[in-house]
Amino acid sequence: MKNLMKLQLLSVATFILLLYNFHLTTADLDLNSDAQSLLKFSSSIIHLRKLNWNSSNPVCTSWVGIKCNDEGTRVIAIHLPGVGLFGQIPHNSIGKLDNLKILSLRSNFLSGALPSDILSIPSLQSLYLQHNNFSGEIPVLSPEITVLDLSFNSFSGNVLETIKNLTRLTSLNLQFNSFSGNIPEVNFTRLRVLNISHNILNGSIPLSLQKFPVSSFEGNSFLCGSPLSQCSSLTSDLPSVLVNSKKRKKLGTGAIVGIAVGGFFILLLLALILFFCCLKKNKEDSVGELKVQAVTPGKNEKSDDFGSGVQAAEKNKLVFFEGSVYNFDLEDLLRASAEVLGKGSYGTAYKAILDEETTVVVKRIREVGVPKKEFEQQMEFVERLGRHPNIVPLCAYYYSKDEKLLVYEYMHTGSLSSLLHGNRGLGRTPLDWDSRVKISLEVAKGIAHIHSEGGAKFSHGNIKSSNILLTRDLKGCISDLGLAPLMTILPTKSRCIGYFAPEVMETRKFTHKSDVYSFGVLILEILTGKAPIPSTGQDEVGDLPRWVRSVVREEWTAEVFDVELMKQEHVEEEMVQMLQIGLACVTRVPDMRPSMEEVAKMIGELRALDSSDYRLSSDDNRSNVVTP
Repeated sequence: MKNLMKLQLLSVATFILLLYNFHLTTADLDLNSDAQSLLKFSSSIIHLRKLNWNSSNPVCTSWVGIKCNDEGTRVIAIHLPGVGLFGQIPHNSIGKLDNLKILSLRSNFLSGALPSDILSIPSLQSLYLQHNNFSGEIPVLSPEITVLDLSFNSFSGNVLETIKNLTRLTSLNLQFNSFSGNIPEVNFTRLRVLNISHNILNGSIPLSLQKFPVSSFEGNSFLCGSPLSQCSSLTSDLPSVLVNSKKRKKLGTGAIVGIAVGGFFILLLLALILFFCCLKKNKEDSVGELKVQAVTPGKNEKSDDFGSGVQAAEKNKLVFFEGSVYNFDLEDLLRASAEVLGKGSYGTAYKAILDEETTVVVKRIREVGVPKKEFEQQMEFVERLGRHPNIVPLCAYYYSKDEKLLVYEYMHTGSLSSLLHGNRGLGRTPLDWDSRVKISLEVAKGIAHIHSEGGAKFSHGNIKSSNILLTRDLKGCISDLGLAPLMTILPTKSRCIGYFAPEVMETRKFTHKSDVYSFGVLILEILTGKAPIPSTGQDEVGDLPRWVRSVVREEWTAEVFDVELMKQEHVEEEMVQMLQIGLACVTRVPDMRPSMEEVAKMIGELRALDSSDYRLSSDDNRSNVVTP
């Protein structure tokens, strides 16, 4: 009996061992199959930058531009932007990677038709093929695709009819191709980015897409309807065959030969330029850690990696908030090209351009004096509080012992400080009075929202013009929300005394009333054009509120205002009223300052115009804020 039981246990153990070996063998076969497909792709095209793809190197840890799943058994991403790839992608190469989620081959010289097996990969979510020479029609696409960028190619056909059932799309870029036909009614409820400009589309724009700006549709001569011009009976009924007839006009033999020869020499010149650029870059490979490539003008600080403190075991611990449209992880972020935007009170801000051409701002914060759990709770609170049109949204964060990173949407116009003080010489376009009033009101509403929703003990703590960022239509948004309570020390006195209320420098505590004081200094800065914080090349004063009071006391009020504003007509009365609001905010006694809600109301009542010009709701469209 005992022998029988031993025999049964031995049989079970043998079966489990065989099953385990089978699993390992299958995983090895899958990864080997992926490697062979990649090698076929590599051997079929020309590449100016040498790829280290060969069977003697481990695929998942050493192949340039390749990323595998956590188990290291399948390839899930290919990132090869701008590496000088020439030729056509062969069938049964990349298309056989049936676990591939991200494919980025942008900014190369790939040509010909796109193999149908690539677009039909069932797991494919993000496809970036912009700035190549692809042509032909688009085959059936995977229903899982969320980001599709085929811009700046020569694709043709009615791709919109092909993709209308892709309900997961969040970003669609098809500009500068030869797509034709009508735009069908689509159900893209998740779509945040759309650009189908400069094609040969015709007919009316469906209602579901009319929320996007003019720039999404311009360059299509026969396209009409909101936000473009209204449709006439001629344009709305124009058959696509008339549009497509443009494509069927044949060129003479001489013209074709001339184009071919000219194209050959242009490609040769581009190849040589790219080759020498690659030699110059040498070992700065696309899979290396992110390096800062530019430093703020006028500063001689040494550039550093904002990911230098990232721990190897936590490479994928970038925490995104619910509803985020971004599709990258921490490793992608650290690989991105970046430049220093500025060094603020609580850390350094970087503009990071990922190889999918997504642009974000990464804030590397220092002197954080709270443990991880409290930090995470603060970030969750800030994200909820920041759901307001006048607050820069926090998209993600990373926490480790040595590194804390915050990821924000990128604001293309920059800061209010740069618009007020940058390039005050010839050729400058000054910020007009209407824009300054609008921005002031929007910032006031944002701070009032922080105070009302954050509670009596929660304040911003760092209101200043460099923390007011602007969208393309000059909407003012407050950044750095929620950072002050995390810091172990206040910023240096020399950097912040211009905005900090007198009591903050004494008590080391921020309150709603200290935010009101900082906003009052901001109003005076907007009115005078003078910077409260000393900085080389700017027109500044030692103590802006004291200087303004001294000028007003001597009844030289007109001397207070920015000379750029004095050139405008019929605005002096409003500027005087705004000056009174600013002075009320910077009263030395905190209890005598108005609340931010009262300040917003006073600014809104400045003029007899309909205040709806400045009224903003939490549902305002942010489509112009980010992301490529």
